[in-house]
Amino acid sequence: MEIRINDLIEKKKRGEALGKEEIDVMVRDYTAGAIPDYQMSAMLMAIWFQGMTDEETTYLTLAMADSGDRLDLSSIPGIKVDKHSTGGVGDKTTLVLTPVLAALGVPVAKMSGRGLGFTGGTVDKLESIPGVRSELSEEEFLRVLGEVGFVDAAQTKELAPADKKLYALRDVTGTVDSIPLIASSIMSKKIASGADRIVLDVKCGSGAFMGTLDSAKELAEQMIRIGRLAGRKTAAVISDMDQPLGRMVGNSMEVEEAVEVLKGGGEERFRTLCMALAVEMLQLSDRRCDNEDEARSRIEAVLKDGSALGKFRDFVRAVGGDANFLDDPVIPAKYKKDVYPVAEGYLTSCNTAQVGLAASRLGAGRSKKDDVIDPAAGICILAKLGDRVSLESPIAVLYTNKEETLPEAESLLREAYIISDEKPEEKPVVLEVIREGSGK
Repeated sequence: MEIRINDLIEKKKRGEALGKEEIDVMVRDYTAGAIPDYQMSAMLMAIWFQGMTDEETTYLTLAMADSGDRLDLSSIPGIKVDKHSTGGVGDKTTLVLTPVLAALGVPVAKMSGRGLGFTGGTVDKLESIPGVRSELSEEEFLRVLGEVGFVDAAQTKELAPADKKLYALRDVTGTVDSIPLIASSIMSKKIASGADRIVLDVKCGSGAFMGTLDSAKELAEQMIRIGRLAGRKTAAVISDMDQPLGRMVGNSMEVEEAVEVLKGGGEERFRTLCMALAVEMLQLSDRRCDNEDEARSRIEAVLKDGSALGKFRDFVRAVGGDANFLDDPVIPAKYKKDVYPVAEGYLTSCNTAQVGLAASRLGAGRSKKDDVIDPAAGICILAKLGDRVSLESPIAVLYTNKEETLPEAESLLREAYIISDEKPEEKPVVLEVIREGSGK
């Protein structure tokens, strides 16, 4: 019997579940151009209103993963563990996690994105290192993974093309904020990338797509269920994004902060989240750990003895970069400006997305996909939530090569913070850890 998109739209509109063959045909035909955007828009809106079952979401995930090439990592021995963040401001955890896991003998094959809007992209951070190439062929990707133990590169066009096409349509049809569509989008790319196990960093707060803990938990639990049904053991760390992660927001500046952690130091909240994610990745690997304390001990050891930083150096060399840059990973900007608070008191809350937007205005991010990134641009955050601030002391420093961007960025940053007389309750960076079958 012929499967027609009109019938599938009607079926989903009534709240009925679509079968595997129906979803496979729909994704295949839309990717090939046989289904027009206006019909797929109607389907996306029906899904937005009616939702999808776990089975439907998994069928959609696998259909998108199979819409292009799947990366075959079978030539690399061991369990391959991947990590994904739902995006944030100052989030440079991948730069720490990949070399740490490689130093522990856990292969990590990572495909990352570029920044757009207020969120930063790992590819942009890596490309701020002189000479680094992120556009790798599959052969190069596997070679670097085999030689170094990890690889991080830009996602190829052949990987999950259905997801790319559907995401562009969701972006203009008001259907981005659908848990099944978000979950299937993320998980399809992870599965197509060849991951055996997946750790998710689900951001929550004013600088995240999921604004509340409940919505972040719903998304995390949905992706863990998809992972189970797709045969990929998955865990999730829900982390706070009600303020930037770490002190640095900007590409080369974030590389500098990641190197600090790889040297055994680093800002406390950033280091804490890196440790939590690394523990989950190590425990999902085939490098047996009896408990979390043992995992932490192993991770601390490769930070202390320099082997994790050594892996990062090896990777930079393998993709054509200057590893000596990591000794002093700073690119000077022509202009800098101190930013002072609007009042005295305690920093009570932060519009984190606005901080990211300020960094983007300085040149650290993009408003459009073809905007050119300035690796030197960014913000150094001098005060975190709960700190008492005065009119005489700056709360941040702006860096840019475009002097004309400073007034707008300063205004955005000053307006991003709420200051009051009462000290707020401190919120941990790790809000919750959810593991398959743990119920927590």
